Amino acid sequence: MRAPLRSPPGAGGRHQVFFALAEWVPFAIALLVLVIELTPAHVVYTGPLLVATPALAAVTMGPKGTLAAAGVAVGVSATTATYNHAWGGQQVYTNLLALSLVTVASFTTSRAARTRRENELNQIRRIATAAQDVLLRPVPARLGPLRAASMYLAAESGAQIGGDLYDAVQTRYGVRMIVGDVRGKGLPAVRSAAVVLGAFREAVHYEDDLVEVMNHCGEALRRDAVMAGRGGVGGEVDRLEGFVTAVVAQIPDSHDVEVINRGHPPPLLLRDGTVRSLMPTAPLPPLGLEEFISGPPERPDTYPFAPGDRLLLHTDGVIEARDREKTFFDLPEAMATMCDHTRQAFLEGLRQALLRHTQGILADDVAIILVDRLEDETTPGRR
Repeated sequence: MRAPLRSPPGAGGRHQVFFALAEWVPFAIALLVLVIELTPAHVVYTGPLLVATPALAAVTMGPKGTLAAAGVAVGVSATTATYNHAWGGQQVYTNLLALSLVTVASFTTSRAARTRRENELNQIRRIATAAQDVLLRPVPARLGPLRAASMYLAAESGAQIGGDLYDAVQTRYGVRMIVGDVRGKGLPAVRSAAVVLGAFREAVHYEDDLVEVMNHCGEALRRDAVMAGRGGVGGEVDRLEGFVTAVVAQIPDSHDVEVINRGHPPPLLLRDGTVRSLMPTAPLPPLGLEEFISGPPERPDTYPFAPGDRLLLHTDGVIEARDREKTFFDLPEAMATMCDHTRQAFLEGLRQALLRHTQGILADDVAIILVDRLEDETTPGRR
């Protein structure tokens, strides 16, 4: 399940203000000409100013705005010619002819540019959809003794992929899952997410130790940072960018779940209507900040995961979503409220609850994996 949302307020605010002001420039010029021509200052030659209005409108307002600016310019020209008794003079007709030619040229150019931009945007969207199918593919509905579902919500307007990542794979060691969040935005974040996911998808099939799976992801991120020029002395990742919070979980045939958490929000376990946060026994830094790891070697934390239990892995875009009063979204409460929902119904209900809480505006991307353990091989439990 994927659903892009619009950008939060303030994103590109300065650019939006600039273009909003630029759209008024042609009409401001027409008003200036009208003031000049209706006052003693009409001795100033204003013809070139009116001729420029459709050309300026074509830059920021498109074909319809070009015609609107041209219509205003013609109206001003006719009004001033009447007021100054200038009809019959060569200057008035020359100005109108020039205005007509510039309008036709500006309209044609603006329409062609808009068509080209729409074609380019459609192509980019097709590429983004193909990239999403590879990078953020939905998890399989059935994974051994589990039933699973996933959801991704992009905060960026028109975006379908971002800095959040997730995957779930059935292996000979059990079902292995990852959910992560790249610090940063844009293409560098997408690249880091692709690197971590690629390393995870490779390591889960041959590394029997879950810790080594996580280490494989961290090493791949470090190598990519060095190749991208973000590495510092000794090849360490720049601490100000490029690190990834992640949680990796493994569900073997036994009724347990093993979790390694690298600076990520802990998974939530729902059992009999009660939600429990699977907090790590020892905090660990995100991927890319391995120099801060000290003490004994990492070991996965193990928690009971019995038939009928539900496990939720998520990014901080859920729990850090705020309403107008800056109140955080209560994910455990929402999870407990919808404890009897099927997975798809739960994800749809969660999506709607987030939209209501944030008035349709997410400040960060959201990635979720939802997993139910079946009662047994013959009793499917929640469907």
